[in-house]
Amino acid sequence: MAAMTSSSGSPDPSGAQRRPLLNRRLAEFGTTIFAEMSALAVRTGSINLGQGFPDTDGPEEVREAAVRALRDGRGNQYPPGPGVPELRQAVATHQQRRYGLSYDPDTEVLVTAGATEAIAAALLALLEPGDEVVALEPYYDSYAACIAMAGGTRVPVTLRPHEGTDGDGGAVHRRFRLDLDELRDAVTGRTRVLLINTPHNPTGTVLTREELSAIAELAVERDLLVVTDEVYEHLVFDDAEHIPLATFPGMRERTVTIGSAGKTFSFTGWKVGWVTAPAELVGAVRSAKQFLTYVSSGPFQYAVAEALALPDAYFESFRQDLQAKRDLLSEGLAEAGFAVYRPAGTYFVTTDIRPLGESDGFAFCRALPERAGVVAIPNAVFYDHRAAGAPFVRFAFCKQREVLEEAVKRLQHLAY
Repeated sequence: MAAMTSSSGSPDPSGAQRRPLLNRRLAEFGTTIFAEMSALAVRTGSINLGQGFPDTDGPEEVREAAVRALRDGRGNQYPPGPGVPELRQAVATHQQRRYGLSYDPDTEVLVTAGATEAIAAALLALLEPGDEVVALEPYYDSYAACIAMAGGTRVPVTLRPHEGTDGDGGAVHRRFRLDLDELRDAVTGRTRVLLINTPHNPTGTVLTREELSAIAELAVERDLLVVTDEVYEHLVFDDAEHIPLATFPGMRERTVTIGSAGKTFSFTGWKVGWVTAPAELVGAVRSAKQFLTYVSSGPFQYAVAEALALPDAYFESFRQDLQAKRDLLSEGLAEAGFAVYRPAGTYFVTTDIRPLGESDGFAFCRALPERAGVVAIPNAVFYDHRAAGAPFVRFAFCKQREVLEEAVKRLQHLAY
């Protein structure tokens, strides 16, 4: 039997070189920045605007639906592998009602342990070693890890900051934009998957109809599969519009669309997500998913089925509440001296710290709890090109209004 190895790869007493314990595909990742910064928030008693979870629960009727399911014995044992029929039907109805997308709940919908498992299962199912995945950078950190676990190669296409004004001397508008020429140039003969996220975390960008149309044309032209993360679909602001990529010509048959209850209904701990795609693609994703969790969140699946059937008034009220909180935090950050990229979607605000005389987001975020009693996330962790993300810092606004007001108050002295 081989000797126990160390993560450092140091030699054992016999003089032989030990193999590292951690699979080398994952060696670059380590502990997530979210764990580090959340622990720092607890240690310093700071307001945690780093990790993206609400500090209040979602609708009471949805919580009560979960309690009913528990009491009635629905989902307390293994639910069906693809998900309970009620939730699969609810997801199919939601896609049809919202976007005109028709999916068979029996063969074209798969329930997962949150969107994170859906991403992992999709990439593990669709990739083989050496396949390339073109992903929008900055990206949710699990994308890189899942591509690595599947043996694929990630090819980042960077969303770049832009500034514009309303007419002569008007208000400054900042946003991150996709360079479609750069996206096209990133596709090679080894590209297997486009991994698209809109509304986009962490930048808050919502891809426009024109941008999505160009992505669709590229995917069809090069015969690419597309995995699209749309978990913030109901969190779009102002005149932004969420348009599923699967609605474009030639895309339904090649697109794996990922959704989640956590962001829309503020029950992130329930971990209920889903995949919608043609039966062949769902079958492939399910083949990988069944060896990850097999099934999960039994009683919560019934509750989410009821949540998806809530009236439009719920979704609009939720959106308006988050938009007001976005404005509160964005304006407070601007007054504190940050350059603010007011998001068109999600519940995150990206800021540039250079107007504060800073340029290292990691150092800034690690010092911020002691300086101001607030925790944020350095965007550089979401980049392969770390220098491109170095001056950007992300704040979450999915918190109670009084919490955001206190955070803004604490941050004000940074400007002086």
